[in-house]
Amino acid sequence: INLPAGPRKKTRYMMNKKILRPERLRQVPAQFSWVDQRLVRDNLLRHADPAAWALYLVLVTVADAQGLSYYSERAISRHLKMDSVELSAARQQLVQADLIAYQKPLYQVLALPEDPKAAAASMSPRTGQAQSVADVLRRALEGGEV
Repeated sequence: INLPAGPRKKTRYMMNKKILRPERLRQVPAQFSWVDQRLVRDNLLRHADPAAWALYLVLVTVADAQGLSYYSERAISRHLKMDSVELSAARQQLVQADLIAYQKPLYQVLALPEDPKAAAASMSPRTGQAQSVADVLRRALEGGEV
């Protein structure tokens, strides 16, 4: 462990890391894909269930450099072994978490919010209006806001 020199403030320790398998060193692939570390660091993972994160992984994997993907509901459902209701619920969690935008058939993986506290506040929208289960499901299946 290397300890930084200087006054003792908020000190970060730098760990010397050794590449375990240099022949398998990751590189940004030609098709461009990544997952932002802030998902873990800013505790964004706790705001959605595993099905939503499975969908997010597929979307960041298949998206282009602008985060766009036209994967069909059928293809995503097949890859994730989800029915349309499960897929819709997972998608809605990611929309509410402000991690993706969706307008059928287009998905956009969004840049993570700069302020995770503001994002957390947006994850529990309240309208103050009663909604029927049928209306909520219909909007979810159409890919709109719930």
